[in-house]
Amino acid sequence: MAKKSYAMHVAMILGSSAALLVFIFILVAHHRDIPDRVRMDRGVLLASGSSVAERIKPVGEVAFAAAQTGQPPAKDAVVTATPARDGQQVYQASCVACHDAGIAGAPKLGDKGQWAKRIAKGLDALYASSVNGIQGTTGVMPAKGGNPALSDTEVKAAVDYIVARSK
Repeated sequence: MAKKSYAMHVAMILGSSAALLVFIFILVAHHRDIPDRVRMDRGVLLASGSSVAERIKPVGEVAFAAAQTGQPPAKDAVVTATPARDGQQVYQASCVACHDAGIAGAPKLGDKGQWAKRIAKGLDALYASSVNGIQGTTGVMPAKGGNPALSDTEVKAAVDYIVARSK
């Protein structure tokens, strides 16, 4: 009986070893061309003749010289102004979230009853509230609708759009 048990253990060990050997063979065969692929990828980078410093340099730079030293920025710094958007575009981008749903007491676009009191105060009051923000008992309006990237002109265009749709 002991010989049968011994033979069974030897067979299990040999079988496991054979399975492990087949697994290792498949793994090596599958990954044997990886060094060639790495060499090819590296070859493309190194063949261009560029140095490491050229390959890892930043894409752009920000010049803060004008703000710190009072000197004008370098000539190679490009400053582009964002084009002004009309009132409907500004409304769709920033105002729609609150003024379509009435969030935080915001009067809904087109609701003549809610807007009548505000329009009666005059456009200058609406412009000031929109640009500077207000905290009233009926609700809250963050400055520039919570989007500080908007210019005063864009905010006023959005107010004009809302007023025109709510009269």
